[in-house]
Amino acid sequence: MPVDTDDLIILGRVSSVYGVKGWVKIYSYTEPMDRILDYGEWLLKQNGQWRPITVSKGRSHGKGMVAHFEGCDDREQARQYNGAEIAVPRERIPELPEGDYYWYQLEGLQVVNVQGTILGKVDHMMSAGASNDVLVVKGDADSLDRQERLIPYVPEIYVKEVDLEQGRILVDWDPEF
Repeated sequence: MPVDTDDLIILGRVSSVYGVKGWVKIYSYTEPMDRILDYGEWLLKQNGQWRPITVSKGRSHGKGMVAHFEGCDDREQARQYNGAEIAVPRERIPELPEGDYYWYQLEGLQVVNVQGTILGKVDHMMSAGASNDVLVVKGDADSLDRQERLIPYVPEIYVKEVDLEQGRILVDWDPEF
């Protein structure tokens, strides 16, 4: 099955096997983490290839998730999925309210402070627990320097504007931080 990889959103990965009946542990990037189960059919990347797989059951387990794939009924079968990335096509991702963004939408955007200084591009996002998410901004050839900056994603305080069309985030952030 040919898959347009530019059209995929990575939702998590299979971290290990769980039990003896073909279940696997899932590391979910979704918020809340059990939202990953809402998609039913996932695409798994194994050996550089994406292939569809149906989740027959899944649930929260401790601080993570476990899932069972249709037709996978023992530990050895489940082992083949270790490390596989989990994705779904972009069109299956629900739209967010105005002003809310998925992490993948922010990654790659240029970050400029209110003084007009280019700080770099959002390399990736990370969670800081219950408080807020963090923009990991890496300097590039167009920026003030090559420094990496961690900027709290706090709208109206530090993040003044996100402009997806212009590919830019305006922040109130001192480059010395």
